Amino acid sequence: MSPATVRLGGRDLALEISAAAAVALAERAAPLVAEMELYFSCLIRKQLRFPASPHPDALCLPVSGELTVCFRPVMTRACAMRDVIDKPALEAFPIARPQAFVPRWLRLDHRDGRWAGEFGY
Repeated sequence: MSPATVRLGGRDLALEISAAAAVALAERAAPLVAEMELYFSCLIRKQLRFPASPHPDALCLPVSGELTVCFRPVMTRACAMRDVIDKPALEAFPIARPQAFVPRWLRLDHRDGRWAGEFGY
């Protein structure tokens, strides 16, 4: 599929979907949620997730009947790992100007029966 541009959070997001991903999207009964998570803590981490449904705190855009793209900035309440048991609790990271943080591009693929992809700035 050729690249497309969508508008998410006041910023253009270049969306590239591989041929295999386009086929897998067309075969789905429900839209795929592609959540771009930007995690603020002691360090910054970016991760692409494919949850069953959009998180209520995420900034989402239905791109088509088969795909919803979301951006979710989160942070931890504690930085020191000694203060965390198991996984750290996440909370929404309030952003006054989301266009400054929304990624510029997202690539989606489907390989070996699994969704894959990456995003960046």
